[in-house]
Order: sequence, then structure tokens, then C-alpha cells
Amino acid sequence: MRTTLLAGLLVLLSSLAALSQQAQTPLANPGTADPSPMQAVLQEQGALILKSSRKTISPAIAALADSGLPEAQAVLEAWQVKALWMRISDGMFFRGEKLDSKNYRLFDFDTGQAVGDVAKSDLKQIKPNSGIRALIATALVQFQLSDPDPARRADALLAIERAPGADLLAPLRASIEGEVDPVLQARKRRIAQLLTIAYDSDVPRRVATIEQMSGDLGLDLRGTLNPLVTTGLQAFAGQIPEGLNVARRVEPGAGALSQDAAYDILVAAKLAPARLSSDEIRTTLAAHIEGGRVGGVPLAQLNKEDARTRAYAALVKAGQAPALVSAAQISARLNAHVFAEIYDEPSAVMTHAAQAALKTIATQVAVGQAVDLTLDALSLASIYFLAAIGLAITFGVMGVINMAHGEFIMMGAYTGYVVQQVIPNHTVSILVAVPLAFAVTFAAGVAMERLVIRWLYNRPLETLLATFGISIALQQLAKNIFGTQARPLTAPGWLDGAWIINDVVSISYIRIAIFMLALIFLGVFLFIMRRTRLGLETRAVTQNRGMAASMGINPERVNMLTFGLGSGIAGIAGVAIGLFAKVTSELGSDYIVQSFMTVVVGGVGNIWGTLAGATMIGFFQKGVEWLNPSNTLAAQTYMIVFIIVFIQFRPRGIIALKGRAAGD
Repeated sequence: MRTTLLAGLLVLLSSLAALSQQAQTPLANPGTADPSPMQAVLQEQGALILKSSRKTISPAIAALADSGLPEAQAVLEAWQVKALWMRISDGMFFRGEKLDSKNYRLFDFDTGQAVGDVAKSDLKQIKPNSGIRALIATALVQFQLSDPDPARRADALLAIERAPGADLLAPLRASIEGEVDPVLQARKRRIAQLLTIAYDSDVPRRVATIEQMSGDLGLDLRGTLNPLVTTGLQAFAGQIPEGLNVARRVEPGAGALSQDAAYDILVAAKLAPARLSSDEIRTTLAAHIEGGRVGGVPLAQLNKEDARTRAYAALVKAGQAPALVSAAQISARLNAHVFAEIYDEPSAVMTHAAQAALKTIATQVAVGQAVDLTLDALSLASIYFLAAIGLAITFGVMGVINMAHGEFIMMGAYTGYVVQQVIPNHTVSILVAVPLAFAVTFAAGVAMERLVIRWLYNRPLETLLATFGISIALQQLAKNIFGTQARPLTAPGWLDGAWIINDVVSISYIRIAIFMLALIFLGVFLFIMRRTRLGLETRAVTQNRGMAASMGINPERVNMLTFGLGSGIAGIAGVAIGLFAKVTSELGSDYIVQSFMTVVVGGVGNIWGTLAGATMIGFFQKGVEWLNPSNTLAAQTYMIVFIIVFIQFRPRGIIALKGRAAGD
């Protein structure tokens, strides 16, 4: 009777224990004792997850990512941010949220529902290191590529670009057709093409993709193609094995590969014994000193090479040191092996396609660089033209060497700065600054001509000295008013950035605006000179001053207005230059030399000559900078030398004036 009661009690206790265990497993499917699908995967990989080793964790991450369960993304994301916890009492995995310092709330991955609050002492946090987090991030990409949030899809593409891999190609391709954002879809297609070239196992598809993208100038494409044509130098005994993608055979000592370097390759490949260095020989000799001798050679004699050789040979004969490799042995080893450069890419078809594509790209890059250099040269020429056009007017009409012309450019730039302090809207301020700079510098030019220049006509040396003094005075005045610190002249927002034609050719919008401004000024100047009375009188005075005066034209009035016009145009040039250059009191001095060179090379007093001179100097300077990009000072020096030589052969410039200027 007592035995029966004990047996019944044991059965009852077993049933209660089983019910308790089921109650503690909320992840079980209703009506079964099996864990839920996601929990089952976690339990299968539990040992690897708990170990958290970078070397062994990959199968666990792959099992979660390839499970096909929608909850896999939530598990990986929780694991990545260290929110994955294991309940010690039953070994189940949950997402945990901290309640306080001692308790956490656990959430079921399958249902997303809270399953209770547990003390931290009954939990173990899964803490992945940086290497594991990187693997998890890669696995998450396939889920993020189809995430409803466009920002997360963009982040996934960025992650692929940073860490591309063969395992990302299939999920990326699968996500392309379902992508609703055209920008992201185009980006996905491009990345998929790059991954196809790098990792696809289908060689014909890789070749077709290369041919399809061969006209693309993107750096990412070149970065993908370059590894396909890289080679490594290898040594082989007898002959090169079949099946290798051989670039070329190399003969030791016949080219860039020396015999010593070739033998080192054999040693690295364990195809030949290593040679002992001088330090190793000395170390061996020092280790075998006995009675003041080494191998029977006194220590006092070991300062000579032949003595060290005899001593070491004695140690070798006695079996106390390894034998030296002789020159004959090295030669024999080299003759017994073949050296060749082997492509890292095993497929010869792929290397040929990559080489052809890179050759096409190189040609297009060269053309693009030429176009880009041309645009830079035109941009620089337009700047020089704007800076010199006013000087061309004053120098050509009056023969005045105005060394203060650069300071009118500086005054225009500071005028733009002052206007921006009053009008914060950059677009409106620039529109106001341009005519105001013209008015300010026009007035300054007229005042300078009336007070100083008019007394110095036909006295070029005195004019040069006087205007040089005015230049210094204006610079000091600017320092007293604005200080020595550079002042900002901010361009409107619509001039920010650049017009990017492709990955090689681009030009900033400010440079484009300056180029257009130069063309506008060219048109305005031509209109003034050919369609207005002032232009007619100016041309008359330029060609024959005496005849113009006899015809009733007042040369002094023409000189005054012309000098003011040239100074006003310099002020507008200052506003344009100030948009990309620092506005300081020395701004004008940076352009005065180039302005004079432009006028002299083009032809004094001729607008077309000034344009031609600015173009010639701009192209020459950019060409020298392209040949020697690390030294812009050399470009300036070569340019001055070129102009000196040019003037020797054409002293009157590219386009010379006729009439009075020609006679002068």
C-alpha cells in the first residue's frame, strides 16, 4: 500500500513539473511542445551564439538570414545593438528592454509580445564584437533592400558599396524590380552590374556586363575592373602548369626582375634554401667563440671578409652551422625554374574584356581631361579678360600706365561686401552690388584722372610712379577701413556647386557665371564703341588724337570718360572675382601683372586683342599647371618667360592698332 502511494506521488510530481516547464515556454506553438519557428532556429544555433567568436559565428548568422522567417530581421537587428538576451533558466532567446538597473522586459521574437519581466541575474546578454556586428550588418542588407523606408534602403546600398561580396548579389538583384524609387532603382542596377563583374560565376554574363559598361567613366567601375588585370610574379619548377591565366613569362636578370629578386621569390615559395645575411653570419660566428678563436681563426682577424668566410666554412665543416648558398647553386636553381606573371583573375576571357574596357575608358578619360582643361582655361581667361578690359581702354586710349588699376578691382570687391552687410539676400545684394561698384569706381577713376592723370599725359614714367603711389595709398586706406582680415563676399545659393558632365569633366557655377559676365561685357563694350557717340569719339581719339581735336572732339573729356569707364568695369570685375577669391586689400595686386600682360600680348587698345591675349595666357598657364600641377609658381614664371619671348617676335601684340597708337 505504501509503495503504491509513493508511485502515485511520483507520477503526480512529474506531471506538475512538465506543466511548469510548458508554462515557462511561452514561445511554444499552441497545442504542441515544440518551440516556435524562430526560437527553434535560435536554439539550434545557441551554442555558436553564446560563444560569440568571429571565426565560428558565420553559420549561425547564415542560418538566421536564410531561414525565410520574417522575424529573422528583428533577431539580427536586436543582436546587432546588443538587445539579444538568453533566459538562463530555460535557455530561450528574447529581445530585452531595460526597466531599471535590476530588471528587464522580454519580448517574443515570433509574436512581438512581451512575455514578462525578468531579473537581470537570470539573463545573459549576447554582446557581439565589432567583427560580428559587421557580419550581422552584411546579413541584414538583404532585408533592408526591401524595407518600406527609402532611407533604410539607401543605407543598405551604401553598406554594399562599402563592403561588397558575392553573397549580396542575389538579394540585390531580387530587390531591383520591386523598387519604386527610380533613383534607388538605378543605383541598385549599377551596383548589381559592378557585383556581377566582380563576383558572378557566369563568365559570359560578366563579359557582357563589362562590354555594356565599357563607356562608363565612373571611378567605381574602374575600381572593379582593375583587380581583373592585376598580376603576381610566381615561380614554377620546370614549366608553367596548364590552366593558369598567364600574362607573360619573365627571365631573371633580363629585365626588371634581377637574379637576387628572382631567388628571393624561390625562397618565399620554399623552392630554394634561404641565403644567410651578413648579420646572420656574424651572429653565428659570435655564438661559436672558443678560446679567442672561431673555427680556428683568431678573433682579431675577423674584421676582414675573407677571414670571416674561412671561419664560417670551418663551422660548416664541423656541422655547427648551415652551409652557405653559392653563386653556382643560385644559378642552378634559377635555371631549373620558370618565372611568369599570372593574372589574379583565372579567366583569360575576363582579363581580355577588362583590358579592352579599361583601354576604352582611358581614351575617354583623356578626352574628358582635355575638355576639363579647356573649360578651366576658358574660365581663367574670362577672369583675366574682366580684370584687363578696363586697363585696355585706359592704356589704349591715353597711353597711361595705371598701376592703381588693381585697386579699382579691390574697391569693387569691397563694395560688394558692404552691400551684402546691408542686404542679406545674396541674390539681391549681388544685383545691387554690380551697378553700385561700377558707379563707385567710375567716380574714383574720374577723380583720379582729373586730379592726377591729366597733368601727366605723354609722361609715362611719371604716370607709372604716380599711379603706383596711389595704389599703395588705396591699399593702406582699405586696411584702415576694413582691416587686414579677409572679408567674405558670398555668392547666391544658385551659384553653389558645379555642373558635373561626368566623373572627369565639371565646372563650378561661379566660373560659368564669370564666363557669361565676360561675354556680356564684351557685347556691352562693342555696343558702346560702335553704336554710341562716346565710342565714336573714343575711336577717333585712339586712331588720331590731333585730327579728332580738329574735328571738334574734346580729347580731355573723352579721356576723362574713358578712364572712368575703364575704372568702372574694373569695379564690376572686382565683384565677380570676389565671389571666389578672398577679399583683402591685396586683391588687386594679385591681378595687376596679369592684366598688363593680357593687354600687351593682345594688342594695346584693342578689345579683340585683349580677348585674344586673355585666352592665350589662360590656356598657357593652365597647360603649364597641368604639366607641373604641384608648382603653380612655375606656371607663373614660365608664362612671363613666354610673354617676353612672344613680345620679341610681335612687339605690337596679337592684334595691333592702326593710326596714332600704331605710330606710338
